[in-house]
Amino acid sequence: MSTVSPKIVAIIPARYQSNRFEGKPLALIQGKPMIQHVVERARRVELLSDVVVATDDERIARAVEAFGGSWVMTLPDHATGTDRLAEAAQSLAISDQDVIVNIQGDQPLFPAEIVEQVARPLIDDPSLPMSTLIYKIVRPEEITDPNHVKTVFDCHGNALYFSRSPIPFQRDPGEKEQPTYYKHLGFYAYRKGFLITFVGLPEGQWERFEKLEQLRALEFGYTIRVVLTGHDSVEVDTPKDLLRVEQLLQAASV
Repeated sequence: MSTVSPKIVAIIPARYQSNRFEGKPLALIQGKPMIQHVVERARRVELLSDVVVATDDERIARAVEAFGGSWVMTLPDHATGTDRLAEAAQSLAISDQDVIVNIQGDQPLFPAEIVEQVARPLIDDPSLPMSTLIYKIVRPEEITDPNHVKTVFDCHGNALYFSRSPIPFQRDPGEKEQPTYYKHLGFYAYRKGFLITFVGLPEGQWERFEKLEQLRALEFGYTIRVVLTGHDSVEVDTPKDLLRVEQLLQAASV
């Protein structure tokens, strides 16, 4: 019996309000709003059947429409980007077995191949509910930085835990061999049916303490497949980061 391959749809949550950078999706980079850079990169991914911006603000919707992008309007009071993602996924004509890739709207330099990397496990294994990307830490200061989330995983590539603390903890610092640390990158792929299940789960206690919503999936017994990528992420968190992105774009002549 033949099996039908799932559709792969990218949804880019983009909200206007932000404590650190209001209106961030509309910030100009080389004369184009940041959300346009993200959408254009996503459109280069042949694997994707659709790329949709999920927003809560008419200004973002108008900007997306102006450059020919697709958007859906979502409620303004979502607690997390995943809740916004799930509402948008419900409005699209896709089945529960289709795959939603969450592309962050503040990463205008993401390499197109990481979308394939994060989605591939769910394409190859229909039983998997979700997957995400990790990156081997090469800058020592990131190990102790709580803004860089660390993860440990089992021999099958399934996440065991995510933490803002360094994990594993090295009890004997004088030991010759040092642990390898991996940080979590904010790209996810979800089975659409699981995404709807996930946002219906209550907050877990690990999630409450760490402020990491992916821990909710682990606490309730769901598998998260981690994929090691060779690409680090460049995020725009503050207006100062825009200059760095401009310089990187200019240097790469993208």
